[in-house]
Amino acid sequence: MSELSKAYVSKEAEEKWYSYWQENNFFHANTHPSKKPYTIVIPPPNVTGILTMGHVLNNTIQDVFIRWRRMQGYETLWMPGTDHAGIATQNVVEKSLMKDGLRRHDLGREKFLEKVWSWKEQYGGAIIKQLKKLGTSCDWERERFTMDEGLSNAVQEIFIRLYKKGLIYRGKYIVNWCPKDHTAISDDEVNYVQAQTSLWHIKYPIKDLQEYAIVATTRPETLLGDTAVAVNPNDERYKHLVGRTVILPLTNREIPIITDDFVDPSFGTGMVKVTPAHDPNDYWIGERHNANMGQRHLMVPINIFDVSAKINENAPEKYQGMDRYECRKEVVKDLEEAGLLLKIEPHVHNIGRCYRCDTVIEPYLSDQWFVKMKPLAEKAMQVVQDGTIHFHPDRWVKTYEHWLSNIRDWCISRQLWWGHRIPVWYCVGDETCKIECKQPIVTKHHPDACPHCGSTNLRQDEDVLDTWFSSALWPYSTLGWPQDNPELRYFYPTSTLVTGPDIIFFWVARMIMTGLEVMGDIPLPDGSKRTQSSQLVPFKDVYFTSIIRDSQGRKMSKSLGNSPDPLDVIAEYGADALRFTIIYLAPLGQDVMYSNDKCEIGRNFANKIWNAGRFLLMNRTQLEADGIERNDASGDLHLDLADKWILSRLHSTTHELNTSLDEFEINHASKNLYEFIWHDFCDWYIEMLKGRLYGGESNDVKIIVLNRALSVFDSALRLLHPFMPFITEELWQNINQRKEKESIMVAEYPVKDDKWIDKKTEDEMAFVQNVINAIRNIRGELTVPPSKEIQIIVKFTDASKEDVMQKYAGYFQRLARVTNIERLGDNAKPKHSASAVVEGGEIFIPLEGLIDVNAERERIQKEITRLQGLYDSTQRKLTNESFVGKAPKDVVDKEREKLENFTASLEKLQKNLDAL
Repeated sequence: MSELSKAYVSKEAEEKWYSYWQENNFFHANTHPSKKPYTIVIPPPNVTGILTMGHVLNNTIQDVFIRWRRMQGYETLWMPGTDHAGIATQNVVEKSLMKDGLRRHDLGREKFLEKVWSWKEQYGGAIIKQLKKLGTSCDWERERFTMDEGLSNAVQEIFIRLYKKGLIYRGKYIVNWCPKDHTAISDDEVNYVQAQTSLWHIKYPIKDLQEYAIVATTRPETLLGDTAVAVNPNDERYKHLVGRTVILPLTNREIPIITDDFVDPSFGTGMVKVTPAHDPNDYWIGERHNANMGQRHLMVPINIFDVSAKINENAPEKYQGMDRYECRKEVVKDLEEAGLLLKIEPHVHNIGRCYRCDTVIEPYLSDQWFVKMKPLAEKAMQVVQDGTIHFHPDRWVKTYEHWLSNIRDWCISRQLWWGHRIPVWYCVGDETCKIECKQPIVTKHHPDACPHCGSTNLRQDEDVLDTWFSSALWPYSTLGWPQDNPELRYFYPTSTLVTGPDIIFFWVARMIMTGLEVMGDIPLPDGSKRTQSSQLVPFKDVYFTSIIRDSQGRKMSKSLGNSPDPLDVIAEYGADALRFTIIYLAPLGQDVMYSNDKCEIGRNFANKIWNAGRFLLMNRTQLEADGIERNDASGDLHLDLADKWILSRLHSTTHELNTSLDEFEINHASKNLYEFIWHDFCDWYIEMLKGRLYGGESNDVKIIVLNRALSVFDSALRLLHPFMPFITEELWQNINQRKEKESIMVAEYPVKDDKWIDKKTEDEMAFVQNVINAIRNIRGELTVPPSKEIQIIVKFTDASKEDVMQKYAGYFQRLARVTNIERLGDNAKPKHSASAVVEGGEIFIPLEGLIDVNAERERIQKEITRLQGLYDSTQRKLTNESFVGKAPKDVVDKEREKLENFTASLEKLQKNLDAL
């Protein structure tokens, strides 16, 4: 123990105690058969990432749950790690190479990957260091990386298992292609943005007729790859044209007019161009046509784009090499000159963009690897619907169900070099190869020879797996799967997942799918088989965090410049202040309106707690200096109303807090704590305590009363620790002599004791507080000097209220300077008195002798006149349609708020004037 400094210095406490926790291994978890495990896996941030306010919210919530359960006696494991972030990391390294005039192809695959690993070792994982500044209590000894040896083995294992079950396959399909990153991305990685574009109506000449097929398209450049015009089979307007051909403009190719049920007769002319290589719907039209027509009339897709979305050799020579948008302008110009452009209409529709680089996605026909999702989705849907897994808030269940009900196969191959390379080889032998040699060889290790022809001329698939493929294994691959081991048996399933709702499909659903698929092979800790879905799922509860927005309601982003650096905020306000503020502002399922100045909430709270601790310790030091021995066994000796009330509030708050955390109402929990510590303990209990410490009671009583206050403070610190770990450790270490390696983070978390909960005492104290507040308000409004003692006259229909006031008259004397309490009986209201209504009764304060009544009347009248002028001016502004219509919304809102404040102030002043 040491004397507390006048002010809390957050930087010193943070550095000291984080080192202390790590040195004493408090974050590390082991298998303890006698203890119940509680496990959280961190959503692995990108290895390229830096700390954002979203990370602050997400990781603070995780740390609250972990610290709370650790103090409750659970064996807590918070598994940390980072994601290799395929596209993002490769882009960072490629940009670095470009500064030296190099491209990855100049180095070759092996040398480039050496560069990436070198970059990762030098710069990657900065976010982990930043998370430590926040106070996160992860088991850093277990930190994993999605491309470390163990996780890479898990990725290969599950790929092979799913392939053998027929759930992974290779096929030529339309995929979402990013022309900038030169890779396919999954449906869930496409952001759709509504855009104002055009609808071009184009005339396709029908062969041997003086007629045209009129088609409408938003992408006229793709007509160069058209293979048909389609109509609905039930559209009577075009039945005579079915089977004929049209001359494709600008190419002079003949393409057929076909039928398909997909065509909407009411859209445009009811005729659509079919481009199977560049539109997913057209692709399936082509597939259905080929299936129905047989080999003689196959519709072969024509791919007119290269990997950068430039026109390739399959289009007329004039357009080859053009960018897709340049080609669009040229095609429209040529159609107009040929008299084949009927009209152009404005059109609004959704355009898909790459979620990483915002490039417009190109539907692209290519060979890719896919996971069959429907067989996996059925089980994943069931475990959420039957309550095996709970979502918080539960409204996300509908979103989850909708996505799984409409799920499509997942494209898992990426045309990158950085990532888990697909464990597939192909035989590229000679003319002696057999037909079977075309089958992929799926194995973890490079095969010695082709199993069909014996050739050693083999090549590995060039593609890597989608980053989300390895992330889908995170809850069990980080624990050593596919190897059976004690830690995997003990810590799986994990307990709680805290994540953003934006990755419910990317990550949450896929973890559920893979967990259900593979974890049946791993026994339970007692060696028995996992047979129930609750033993297979990767977690029991999913907490979806809020979105952090700025004070104007805009989502935080670097481009808007409204995303503060959390490390700067920590430097200014302290980690505890940031942690508490972000939780305090984040109701479950609602967005957070954040600005740095709101961290005053947390900083002021920290200062309030610090000052309370300092006051208690200074008084104990003084009593001990006076020769009073410390008596920690205070029990129920010398209890007054304040003691009984604070003990009841402590145990009530403890119950409410544990219930809120059990129900994932972490924001409610923070508000309960704030209310108890700031208002109940600091504002009221300590103020009431001063009367006893500085009054006429004996020193023996004073030390008992003080130690009881310190005991309550100890419990309050333990309740608060998961939210504000640094300041609570600093104070807890000082309020009592601690042993070596003792820490609040492994101290027992308080539990309620019903014997101390006393509703009658709480009600009586609430009444006393209301009366004192009413008296203080009157004194403040009428500027009665604090040194002036007053008398009050009370009138309550419930006589027991008057009894309570007499019973606790000492509190009114100490806290409101009340020297005498009289009962009014049936007499009229006292003359020249101010009054307040409290719980159905009235309290009067005679003012004669306290203030100069005439001078006060004059002062109030002047203030009313001044405020009325301001009110009238603001009212005129708000009735001016030009001002309301043209001024920014926040300016108008401020004027409205001013008007409300003027109204309230005028009402209060008029009431005071009437009292005089």
